[in-house]
Amino acid sequence: MNIRPGVYLSCIYGAALAVILFFVLLYPGISNPGSVLAATSEPWGAAVLVDGVYMGASPGQFFVPAGHRQIQMRLPGFTPQETEIEVRGRRFASVIFPRRVEIHKTLEAPQPLAAFMAEAAEYAAWTFAGEPGAAHQIPLSLSEAAYRLGPASSQAAVGESMQGVVRAAARFAVTRAGLRDLIRAKTLLDNQGLSPSPLSLLGSAQDVIGFLDENPASALWLATVLTGDAQAAVTGSSWHTQEAARAQDAVPSGAIEAQSLQAGHLNFRLVRGGPLAGRNFPPASVVDTFYISETVVSGAAWELFLEHQPQWRPENTQALIRDGLVSEGYLQAMPHPSAPVTGVPGVSWYAARAFCQWLSGLLPPQYVAWEVRLPTEAEWEYAARAGLMNTGLFWEWCEDPFAPLSFMSAPPAAASALGSPERAVRGGSWINPAGSVNSETRGSLPPSFSSPFVSFRPVIAPRGSGP
Repeated sequence: MNIRPGVYLSCIYGAALAVILFFVLLYPGISNPGSVLAATSEPWGAAVLVDGVYMGASPGQFFVPAGHRQIQMRLPGFTPQETEIEVRGRRFASVIFPRRVEIHKTLEAPQPLAAFMAEAAEYAAWTFAGEPGAAHQIPLSLSEAAYRLGPASSQAAVGESMQGVVRAAARFAVTRAGLRDLIRAKTLLDNQGLSPSPLSLLGSAQDVIGFLDENPASALWLATVLTGDAQAAVTGSSWHTQEAARAQDAVPSGAIEAQSLQAGHLNFRLVRGGPLAGRNFPPASVVDTFYISETVVSGAAWELFLEHQPQWRPENTQALIRDGLVSEGYLQAMPHPSAPVTGVPGVSWYAARAFCQWLSGLLPPQYVAWEVRLPTEAEWEYAARAGLMNTGLFWEWCEDPFAPLSFMSAPPAAASALGSPERAVRGGSWINPAGSVNSETRGSLPPSFSSPFVSFRPVIAPRGSGP
């Protein structure tokens, strides 16, 4: 076209540059106008939602399309904060110099103790996931709650209750990750959610040492949780040696009496209460007087229960599963030549508790102040040490929520409120090798789990004496 190369190449390059500049500087602002939302909160970690859609956690920066938007910040246990803003866009260089909108919200916790308890319950639940590794990680639920809710601990009553929750949560610190989270939470709570000073660190360390001194079996616990030089220091100490050598307590003297009581095809023996010390219980534990079934629940007793409570019949298993009360395998025995022919296998904790509630209505009139329930771990072990029970047919449900480190002392109210996602089982079953289970051996299962190796035996105890 008789155009010199220097001219038409310059035009082509200029056009290409114009196109590039258009798509870099103008097109993003035209096609997707909006602003960058810089969201911060006190405390940190609040979920940021734009028009109900989760964007991330504060502090953070998130692109928000132009228009009228509703911004919400949420944090468990805190009152949500909402605001409406008009988001505008920048037409020119929106990618390089985006328009910014800054929002800061201070969240308040109307019930800080309840919020802290909820996070402690999550901490306890993560115990059963085991030590984290490449396949999974666990959140720092307890220490993050101590940071967020620590300022509320300046109120004396709230602070004391939160410290009690930490002591109750310590009964679930069976992994190194859990121990780190626990120590971090204790330190933050001692400083009302702020970074510790050298003096406050010393005070926290003294509290920890005092707590370990109150619980002698802590030596065995630390030996399994710590690693390296720290573990060697514990296992080489006289503290650990004495605890490891401590023999099982003697049989409770005079605990079993000839007095018996029959109810619902089961025979109960009277067990006189008394002190119960051991690796599974806090110091100075005491068991009250109770009756305990000589055997696990019998087939005749269970059939009588089903006659009066037909909703628990095996043909209703699917409905019970939908209600979260049992699992697959409900009332099913293991097809094995060594499996026991007596007893009722495959009973969930919920089903066992329903049986006990039903049997309470069959007690003689003079036992109006008593109730039938599952045994506590202390009652079960107390009776087992006395040689009353014929164990080993099935693992047996206990009433207690399961805490791995049950020997650690904690305020009863905090321990009860914290609970546990699993329930204790004791005794071992026919599938366990001989000698592998004794009266101190513990286990746990979710309360809806129905295993062919698990059954139960009820106790009769004064109302309100359970956990």
